[in-house]
Amino acid sequence: MDNDVVIVGAVRTPFGRYGGALRLTPSIDLGAAAIREVLSRTGLTGGQIDEVYYGTCEPLETGLEIDVPARQAILKAGLPPETVSMTLDTACCSSVDAVLLGCRAIKGGYARVVLAAGAENMGRQPYYLPPEYRFGDHRGDLRIIDGAFRGGQYPVPGVSPVSVDAGKEALEYGVTRVDQDHWALGSHQKYTAALASGKFRDEMMTLEFPQEKGPTLTLDRDEQHRPDTTLEKLASLPTVMGSPTVTAGNAPGINAGASALVLASRKQALELGLRPLGTILSVCRIAQAPNRIASAPAAAIRKALAEAKLSLDQIELIEINEAFAAMPLVSTKILAGGDEAIWQALLEKTNVNGGAVAIGHPVGASGARIIMTLMYELRRRGGGLGVASICGGLGQGSGAVVKAEV
Repeated sequence: MDNDVVIVGAVRTPFGRYGGALRLTPSIDLGAAAIREVLSRTGLTGGQIDEVYYGTCEPLETGLEIDVPARQAILKAGLPPETVSMTLDTACCSSVDAVLLGCRAIKGGYARVVLAAGAENMGRQPYYLPPEYRFGDHRGDLRIIDGAFRGGQYPVPGVSPVSVDAGKEALEYGVTRVDQDHWALGSHQKYTAALASGKFRDEMMTLEFPQEKGPTLTLDRDEQHRPDTTLEKLASLPTVMGSPTVTAGNAPGINAGASALVLASRKQALELGLRPLGTILSVCRIAQAPNRIASAPAAAIRKALAEAKLSLDQIELIEINEAFAAMPLVSTKILAGGDEAIWQALLEKTNVNGGAVAIGHPVGASGARIIMTLMYELRRRGGGLGVASICGGLGQGSGAVVKAEV
């Protein structure tokens, strides 16, 4: 239909690891790079973008550049100053929610072409002094806090660090530490195979960094991936922050990267000579108890499927962001309704090219990443239906149903 919302461009940067090539690169610069690249690939000019929605959720890092990161990113990307933009923070859900707002703007007739993006550089967060040092007479030692290692420790009553809540919820559903380590190993193995077959070439751009001395630094693949991972190595790792199951091995790292999608109505895309890559059949948000984080993707998938008037057995591929390995395991088990055979079948079509444990999870960018990863894999398979979902801090979740076009 003419008013369908279609994806006409989708690209992401390689995702960097903590202390890696992107360690000092502002996330705003990464966002601008992804925006420039997606415009180049579509052949669109900045003046053809009506609105920009931009997800990012580490304000200590973007705050180093003051504020309005969306506005800064679009200006650095070369979009006209008249382009309107909005920065979103719904934790890890931010760039899926950017897609949601873009779809609403197009469906409502407020925009014809929308850019939905997200960026993060989690490791670039500064050390800081608590605000009480600004006022009064202070003597003695100063306490400096490392912003990069707060790790989802929300100051909300009844809520533990997200790794603790996810681990507890996993055990409630019978998902053990061993299960999570096995899934983490599989994430690396699937990513290794996908990378070797060139599957990420369609979604991933190359970043180049001119150096004051020496050759230009080039980054053309994700840095998080650990191809030498073994179950023995994973089993040897201690849990983090008191979690009963989550370790540094069955979780992603502290990552950097950016993603960008261009959305348009089908009618507008055809008028502009743009080929639709996929159709967004639904996109939704959910919220539940703030400590129920591992199950949030399941709730979002159910809502997204209901809005698209589809059943789970019609879905060919699933992407669930591996905020921890617990998330795809718990959420697919819930969707299976306790049926072991159905659960295993769902796991076989979930994150078929690996997930954030291997790829990385720069939180503001990951939602758009899972949508494009899903869409491109469906296209390689000749089309079909897929659902992508992601959890966000304090019991949030977002999901999207995508139909690939070939």
